[in-house]
Amino acid sequence: MPRQSRNRGQIILGITGSFGSGKTTVARFFKSRHTKIIDADRLAHGLFKPGSKTYKRIVAAFGRGIVGDNRRIDRRKLSGIVFNDKGLLKKLNQIIHPQVIKIIKGQIKSSKGTRMIILDIPLLVEAGLRKMADKLIVVKINQAKQIQRIQRKTSLKKYEIMKRIRSQIPLRRKLHLADFIIDNNGTIKETKKQAAEIRRLLWKN
Repeated sequence: MPRQSRNRGQIILGITGSFGSGKTTVARFFKSRHTKIIDADRLAHGLFKPGSKTYKRIVAAFGRGIVGDNRRIDRRKLSGIVFNDKGLLKKLNQIIHPQVIKIIKGQIKSSKGTRMIILDIPLLVEAGLRKMADKLIVVKINQAKQIQRIQRKTSLKKYEIMKRIRSQIPLRRKLHLADFIIDNNGTIKETKKQAAEIRRLLWKN
């Protein structure tokens, strides 16, 4: 995918990892008046708005059974379907990813006065977006802590978490693509210190 047209000196920094590894937490450490954070998950959630074009395509593809009484798509029910069938997960991604990518491109294009753009994208590598970023941070965490943290934040069972982890490219493969690696096995303070050092290096150059 070609790089976006932008101001000279502007940096596009991609942040990815595995499900629940702490990507969004790391992205927040780069937030300042000179940066713009583009959260792909937030953009994807917006596409589920009842009545939208993407909403209609998802319901047509997966049936009215995924729609609740409030007309909203039951994301837990949809997840239960797609994470049990790789073909259906691919089908869902083929509906959502092009729309999210289109929005991301538009936001990059409209952010020409911003010094650094942060792409918080869980499936950055899976969606073929590596070339969109000048530099890539991969956030790593050991699986035991990963599962523990996800369970604290969600109602997902361990087997559900494992299905989501296994649906992504293995973290070890993503680490080989990284320009920077942040170890998120320690404290928030330790993770923040690593992010600050990367930010200093990027802005220095």
